[in-house]
Amino acid sequence: MPLPARALSPAPPDPILGLSEAFRADPRPSKANLAVGVYVDETGTTPVLPSVQAAERQLVDANPSRTYLPIDGRPGYRDAVRSLVFGAGHEAVASGRAVSAQTPGGTGALRVAADFLVQAGNPRTVWLSQPTWPNHTQLFTLAGMEVRTYPYLDASGRHLDAGALLAALRGASAGDVVVLHGSCHNPTGIDPDPATWRAIADLAVERGLLPIVDFAYQGFGDGLREDAAWVDALARPDLEFLVCSSFSKNFALYAERVGALTVVAREPARAESALTHVKIAIRANYSNPPAHGAAVVETILCDPQLRARWEDEVAGMRARIRSNRAELVDALQAAGVPGDWEPLRGQRGMFALLGLRPEQVGRLREEFGVYVVGAGRINVAGLTRANLPRVVDALGAVIAS
Repeated sequence: MPLPARALSPAPPDPILGLSEAFRADPRPSKANLAVGVYVDETGTTPVLPSVQAAERQLVDANPSRTYLPIDGRPGYRDAVRSLVFGAGHEAVASGRAVSAQTPGGTGALRVAADFLVQAGNPRTVWLSQPTWPNHTQLFTLAGMEVRTYPYLDASGRHLDAGALLAALRGASAGDVVVLHGSCHNPTGIDPDPATWRAIADLAVERGLLPIVDFAYQGFGDGLREDAAWVDALARPDLEFLVCSSFSKNFALYAERVGALTVVAREPARAESALTHVKIAIRANYSNPPAHGAAVVETILCDPQLRARWEDEVAGMRARIRSNRAELVDALQAAGVPGDWEPLRGQRGMFALLGLRPEQVGRLREEFGVYVVGAGRINVAGLTRANLPRVVDALGAVIAS
């Protein structure tokens, strides 16, 4: 039997990674890549953190076995992840209501979560914010789920519309899944405040919804614990939810694919039962997770000196992102580029959504070599002293016209 006919027609490039391929092929020396969500330093390089290098030296000296890991990964890593997400001694962890499985990155955690819910017979409707990370839609659709959206931004595109968000979710049915961004919302950089998080949690209990928290940027917003403030709203005995963690950004371990899926249930027996089904989804997908990146994360989080060094490194990356935001807003305002730019200063994390039209995004790329995603999502970390003036000039040209 031949390949399916659809497979013989080239699929469109990935909306983010495809732009990176186009960027690499662009010969212009003045080009700027603000599309891909990777932290870079002032030189445009993704650093290897000194804490990671130190942990790797420890692992080389220890010469650990290269045999298969358990289906759900390293036990010490799973413990360290829960402590990082929930905080040391949190009730959900201490009671056994929270159980974790190691996954290949946050994307792997999301796909395992989707497969687990589908195979367990959960209603197949998932609600995503509009806008959201483009891969969310593809990931849940290919897992066999129906995607619906809830509004996220107000008419200005610069602030959260909590009323519209909650109104939409009141129309969700019992068992529906709601994907929430734990911090540093991608692509907007706009997060719910504590009162909105509590209202979302109340609504999830009232309507019988299952939240999935996509937690990919812990530490890049306000701080490691501050970025997990949503835990206070969701981690209540009457609300079950999933957490998909990624350590690509805050450990700069992009190529190692380090993540975790945590299931929080009403009682330990329900959590342990759910984990058995999570392990079936893992076994049928990639069998068991890769070892090296998780060993690095576990080593750092369990060594007080390495952890202190790593926390300082995360604080340094966070401070640079904040400084870049402020410098971008100042430069746009000084250049008189039309638009309300001040709200970008107070947003959080790597991304900002400029609110551009498709033709403006196309002009940025074709005429100026400035690569951005969708409606003008930019990676704020990709701004440097060298490219900021060119980026602002290009934005002024396409927006003013």
